[in-house]
Amino acid sequence: MLWSVSICVISLVFLGLSSLSCFLSGLYFLGSEYVLFIEWEVVSLHSVNIVMTLLLDWMSLIFMSFVLLISSLVIYYSEEYMSGDLNIGRFILLVLMFVLSMMLLIISPNLISILLGWDGLGLVSYCLVIYYQNVKSYNAGMLTALSNRIGDVALLLAIAWMLNFGGFNYVFYLTSMSETWEMTLIGGLVVLAAMTKSAQIPFSAWLPAAMAAPTPVSALVHSSTLVTAGVYLLIRFSPLLSGSEVSSFLLLISGLTMFMAGLGANFEFDLKKIIALSTLSQLGLMMSILSMGFYKLAYFHLLTHALFKALLFMCAGAVIHNMKDSQDIRNMGGIVTQMPYTASCLNVANLALCGMPFLAGFYSKDLILEVAGLSFLNSVSFGLFFFSTGLTMCYSLRLAYYTMTGDFQPSVCHPMNDEGHKMLKGMSGLLIMSVIGGGMLSWVLFPTPVMVCLPFGLKTLALSVSVLGGWVGYEFAKMSVGMSLKSVEWYTPVVFSGSMWYMPFLSTFGVSKVPLWAGSLLVKSMDQGWSEHLGGQGIYASLEGSSRVSGWLQDNDLKVYLTTFILWVIVLLVFMWG
Repeated sequence: MLWSVSICVISLVFLGLSSLSCFLSGLYFLGSEYVLFIEWEVVSLHSVNIVMTLLLDWMSLIFMSFVLLISSLVIYYSEEYMSGDLNIGRFILLVLMFVLSMMLLIISPNLISILLGWDGLGLVSYCLVIYYQNVKSYNAGMLTALSNRIGDVALLLAIAWMLNFGGFNYVFYLTSMSETWEMTLIGGLVVLAAMTKSAQIPFSAWLPAAMAAPTPVSALVHSSTLVTAGVYLLIRFSPLLSGSEVSSFLLLISGLTMFMAGLGANFEFDLKKIIALSTLSQLGLMMSILSMGFYKLAYFHLLTHALFKALLFMCAGAVIHNMKDSQDIRNMGGIVTQMPYTASCLNVANLALCGMPFLAGFYSKDLILEVAGLSFLNSVSFGLFFFSTGLTMCYSLRLAYYTMTGDFQPSVCHPMNDEGHKMLKGMSGLLIMSVIGGGMLSWVLFPTPVMVCLPFGLKTLALSVSVLGGWVGYEFAKMSVGMSLKSVEWYTPVVFSGSMWYMPFLSTFGVSKVPLWAGSLLVKSMDQGWSEHLGGQGIYASLEGSSRVSGWLQDNDLKVYLTTFILWVIVLLVFMWG
């Protein structure tokens, strides 16, 4: 236990200092427009050089500082949240391996080293999702791993195609070869990899399923590590997306993902899954603005979203911890009287998610919506942008109504309180950043004020849909009994909307029923059937018979030879005279 406590404290101090140094270095690199490209020759054998390359610029350093800050606070939070775990040291080491894989991915300009970090994230995330060792966790971990393997294969194919350019450092080829069809193909493969890692349609089913992991892991995964890896990779490859058919496809898919996740969150009653679907919605927003060519805005929202989403998960974890592991929001109510500090943090994070003015989410989200209003968008994408914004406010107000108002309705007799000092201190750091982080980053990333001139209707459209969505969510939450009866009456559309458009069904049963049945049939009929009969086993059987006859003929018995000779003579005579 002493060892586990010491590793938590050491991790907090080391990661916190590393975060501060990365942030200050990132500010210096940004101000001086300085980029550091480091090559480390690992092995040189005759004409073969294995080189490890690192790219340090303002983008990688600032993102690393945010990842390190959030992971340090999450590890400090985990010391109390996971105190009942006998193997907490192993848990902390897994989280540190997770962060290390993300660091490798962030600073790599080389597709092969990116693949190392990419696969490291996939492997450690599988270990963390199945951490609680039950059937549900195993199924969720397998769905997560297999969904991400599709992106791994796409990245491997992109590495193979990079051989056409004589190197794997993609930063050298993005601008000069963006017109060639090979780079368009590589861009398509990278987009496919990013879609699997950031859970865009049709790979969205694994993200809510990954909620089987411990809540501190969810706070880390859904804020700054696993699901943001795809967005960050596309930010690096953004020159390939400008004006291509891939960007139009990505705009449609990400808009649909944003809409689907916001709609599904309004029908969900699991606290962690509601927050997971809100992450999916925000990932769709980042992908949408990225596909339009505004990579700096996507990066800005990536950072601000990491702050308040980690806080939101940590608050949810504190509530679940006090509710004795009950995650159903219908069992909650009146939390503001039982846990006032946690409730305040939860409300701040929720308001930042909705884009409340002067909180972290407002600066990035409002700017994205205004730029979308200013751009040449078709009506479908424009409608998905603003309708999804209203849905965000809708499920946020619904969540606040269920958890904050009414009477306390616990399923267990347990006094809820704010006495978890280490959990509260971990949340306090992110609370401060959720309030001031957006303004601070907007001054750093956009030193020249961005003026977006729009008509009054478009300028106030984001505010209008947010207010309307909040009012609709509040009214629906109040009509919970009536809505339950209506949901029975409209069973099919409600199940369709609440089950992520049947994506979990299609990703599990839909995939396993036909392809796996066909695969088993193929194995039985070919690998274990005809190929065995005509291949190895058939050849073995025929050679075995021939060798037996040969051994019999080679027996040193004169009677056998004479009998055989007489038989052959008789056969020849019959053949000649017949």
